[in-house]
Formats: sequence, structure tokens, C-alpha cells
Amino acid sequence: MAKKQIFIFLFIILAVAGFFRLWQITDYPPGLYPDEAMNANNALEAMENGDYKWFYSENNGREGLYINLLAIPLFIFGNEPWALRLLSAIFGILTILGLYLLAKELFKNERLALFASFFMAVSFWHIIFSRIAFRPILAPFFLTWAFYLLFKITNRINWKLEIGNWKLITILSGLLFGLGFHTYIAYRVTPLLLIIPFALLWKNNKKVIVVFLLGTFIAGLPLGWYFLNNPADFLGRTSQISIFSVDSPLKALAENVFKTIGMLFWAGDYNWRHNLSGTPELFWPVAVLFLIGIMLGFAKIFNFQFSIFNKFSIFKPSIYFLLSWLIIMSLPVVISSEGIPHALRAIILIPPIMILAALGLESIIDKINKWHTKKLQQYPQNAKQLGRIKKQLAVLLFAFLLLIASHCYIQYFLRWAPNIHTQGAFNARYVEIGNYLNNLPKESTKYVVINADGVLVREIPMPSQTVMFITNTYPAKNRQEKNIHYVLPENISAITCPENCSIITLENDTMLREEIKKQTKELTLKISPQNIEVLEKF
Repeated sequence: MAKKQIFIFLFIILAVAGFFRLWQITDYPPGLYPDEAMNANNALEAMENGDYKWFYSENNGREGLYINLLAIPLFIFGNEPWALRLLSAIFGILTILGLYLLAKELFKNERLALFASFFMAVSFWHIIFSRIAFRPILAPFFLTWAFYLLFKITNRINWKLEIGNWKLITILSGLLFGLGFHTYIAYRVTPLLLIIPFALLWKNNKKVIVVFLLGTFIAGLPLGWYFLNNPADFLGRTSQISIFSVDSPLKALAENVFKTIGMLFWAGDYNWRHNLSGTPELFWPVAVLFLIGIMLGFAKIFNFQFSIFNKFSIFKPSIYFLLSWLIIMSLPVVISSEGIPHALRAIILIPPIMILAALGLESIIDKINKWHTKKLQQYPQNAKQLGRIKKQLAVLLFAFLLLIASHCYIQYFLRWAPNIHTQGAFNARYVEIGNYLNNLPKESTKYVVINADGVLVREIPMPSQTVMFITNTYPAKNRQEKNIHYVLPENISAITCPENCSIITLENDTMLREEIKKQTKELTLKISPQNIEVLEKF
């Protein structure tokens, strides 16, 4: 394949990836989940006071890199839900480019690498998290780019090729790998993925290992130092959701393994925030190709000779690496006791799955090409007919890829995004409440009754974060300036409602509103155009 063709195909794939991650991002997903808003509020506060943290302890604790990066789009575009999600979209697109480079480096096959990047570009699983302001989207980005650079060095050393700036490439790889620890709890088991590349390097050049680890140490040091001084934060969330906290951990582990495998093929995540509830994470043709890739991998490892796989040129270390990635990065998923199958926690599995699916497709194409060459040699007089068959097969391949992309479009934009369950999963009502409050006069007194459960953040339940973000009232001084007060249901007796007063319950609760009306006289119920129930006094 000519370089110009490769560039064109890669450009098209990245354009497709950009379309699926940016198209209608101001509208979809609807609403703003409080966890997203919590990230944004921390970023806004850090931007205001200059106190950017390596770890934010609120909301069960979160690594700080993603939150700190959110300050950039928020500074440029302001308090808009889509501005938060723009950061995830950008990293999602860059991950696809990194996956192309990694797959090419592992297998030295341009077409396979293009297939892998295309499968991720149109992966409903990856697209969902590329349009949500959750920090795990950074984990696949750092892993794909770090391992691309590391294998770039490893392969050239093993082939005894000259490498100009090997130290620069290696330390950059280490820095990227180390930055991954600032993304998500599940990333902490990734050092086990270094076993295979380090084994390849150990014999020929131990210096690369040292330089890589130096880069990793430098990048991870700030977070490591924080955990050294705050050990409770290191295992806080992990200990809460571990299977070792249940009565039968072995039984739970077996069930989780079954459900995690099943999420790819027959029953995916049931959380509407993560998936079209219950649908498999892989579209079935991609799932079939992934199974072929897995079979091909084990066939190569154990030197089995199946006709469809025979003489397909792959490198054993690459297969070892991909299979180890699948197994090792499944551990954080299967040892948890919460919400299995869990698409978000399994997000780091997406890159190897897409590469193995591409390997499956490439093996089929390779077999067909060999059949075509053989027939040309046997029947040269039928070259014209065989040429026509080859063109028809190319059209069939294009139609197949178009089918996968079309299915993804239907799945995301027509079935999932406008679904009423999706609106509920992202608390679209909370955004409407925030927008309503923003349109009220600044001098009017405004109360939001937080009648929803959640982790307390500065003595206020987490669900309030969405309204706080939309109204920019996370800081106490902003609440005073905008005359917005957040109260709990048990504290409604503290509501003092003078003239020009509005009271809104976070969740629709008729009984609670009636109780408020009993304590505060002369209130009337108003239904806003967005169907928000407001108690008003004018």
C-alpha cells in the first residue's frame, strides 16, 4: 500500500472518529451527570485559586490530571456541559491515532493497523466515553502511545537497527506511561504489561529499561508522594468495591469473569450512562472477528496449524503482549463487586480487542488473496473474471465497513442519545434547574432542596454538583452573590422566603413541596417551559 493511500485512509478514519465524537456534542449526551459536574467544579475552583491538585479527595477520591486539564476548555468556553466533554473527545480521537501506530509497530502491517483504528473509531463503547467528562478516557490514550514508543525502540534494538534519539523516545515513552497513573485506579496494574517488552529488552539493551523507568518515576512521583503522605486515599475506593469484602469472593470472582466475557458478546453494561442498556459492547461482526483474532493468537503461540491461519506472518511477542493486556487489565474489572458487567472500568481493554479484531479481518483477507493468487496461477486464461471477483470483494469489504459505521450511528444518535432513559441517567432535569435559576433576577432569593442521596461534598449531597456547575455556585461566595441557597429536606424549616423567592426540589416530590408550602405561606406552584416545578412568592 502506497504511503499516499495510507495517509488518505488514516485521514478518513480520523475524520470519522472526529465526527462520531464531536457531532451534536452540544446536545448529546443530554444533561450532566453529577460526577462530571464534580470534576468541573473542582477544575473551576483550582483555576480561580491556583490550587491545582494531584489528587482530589472529594467524591471517593479522583486522580487530578483530567480535572486539571478541564480548566483549559472551561476557561475558553465557560460553564457549558459540552466544554467538559470536548476534552474527552479530543483524547478519544488521539487514542485512535495512537492505536494505529501501536498496531503497525506490533505487526508491521499497515492494513491491519488501519482496520484496528477504524474499529475503534466506530466503536459505540469507546464513543460513549469519548463524549462524557470521566477521567478513565485518558487511560487508553497513555497506554497506546506509551507502548507504541516503547515497542518502536524494542523492535529496532532487536533487529539491531540504528536509533538516533533512542533516549528521547524512551524517556518520552516512560513519561507517558507514568502519566497514566494520574488517570484511573484500574491503571495501577499496568506495570505487569511491561513484562514482555522488558523481557525482549533484557538481553539486548538494559539501558532502555532504565531510561523508561526513569521517565515513569518522574511522571508518577507527584501522585506517589501524595499517596505516601495520604495512604488512606490510595485504597479508599478500591477497598469499597472489592469482591474480597463479600461473603463468597471465589463465587463472586467466577460470576464476574463470566459476566465480563459476556459483556463483549451477549449482555453488556446495563447502566444507561455507559451503554444502550444490556446490549453487547461489540457489534456482532466485530465480535466474530475478535474471536478469530483470539484463535489466531493462540494458534500461533502453540504452533497449531489451521488452514485459515497457516503461514500468516505475525510476531509471537506481539500476540503474547495483546493477550497479556486482555488478561491483566481484566483483573480490576473482575475483582470488583459493583455493577458488573462494567463498561467504564473495562475501558482499558478496548485497544487490544480492536487490534485482535483487525487481526481476524486481516487473516481472512490474507487467505482470500492467497486463494486469488493461486487461481490466477492455475487459470491464467480467466484473469479477467478473477480480476472482477477481486474488485467485487473489495466493494464487499467497503460495504462491510460501512455497515459497522452505520450501525454505530444508529446505535448512538438514534437509539441511545435521545432515549428517555439516557436523559434520566445524565440527570437532564438538573441542568434545566440550573438554566432556570440562571434566568431569574440576581436579587431574588432562590432555594434548591437537595432531596437526592449521594456522597457528601462539603456537607451537601453530590447530586447538587450539576446545578452548582450550571449556576457557577460551587464556591460559597458565589452562592451569596447570586442569592442561591442549597438546603437538605430535613432543614426546610430554615427557609425564609421574602418577596421575590423561588424554591425548587432537585427531584420532583409532591409531598415535599406540600410540606414546604405549609411552612412558608403564600407560595404558588409554577411549571416552567422545561417542566420544572417551582414554588414562587412574588
